Amino acid sequence: QVQLVESGGGLVQAGGSLRLSCAASGRTFSSYAMGWFRRAPGKEREFVAAISWSGGSTYYADSVKGRFTISRDNAKNTVYLQMNSLKPEDTAVYYCATGSDPRSSWQYEYDYWGQGTQVTVSS
Repeated sequence: QVQLVESGGGLVQAGGSLRLSCAASGRTFSSYAMGWFRRAPGKEREFVAAISWSGGSTYYADSVKGRFTISRDNAKNTVYLQMNSLKPEDTAVYYCATGSDPRSSWQYEYDYWGQGTQVTVSS
């Protein structure tokens, strides 16, 4: 079992920044790839970014590439999502999840999920 708790969401103006955190407990965090997904109102949950167990490989959705950065600190059992140059279309609930292959953007290949944190970007 793995428990994931996201934090760091909030309300920000367009062009601003936020850093999301996802704290993990339970089984060995460093053995998992980690992903961030988001669900906007009325839309399906979509892939945002993923990182390998070592942090050496990262993957991004085209919509966030160059603006968002995923990182992890295995000593703190935490994965981060630094979000810069935020746009109103980034408004969503953001979820972190554990996975086995960071190259996968398919949510069904991620098994443990957090409860989500709301990010709202005003124009």
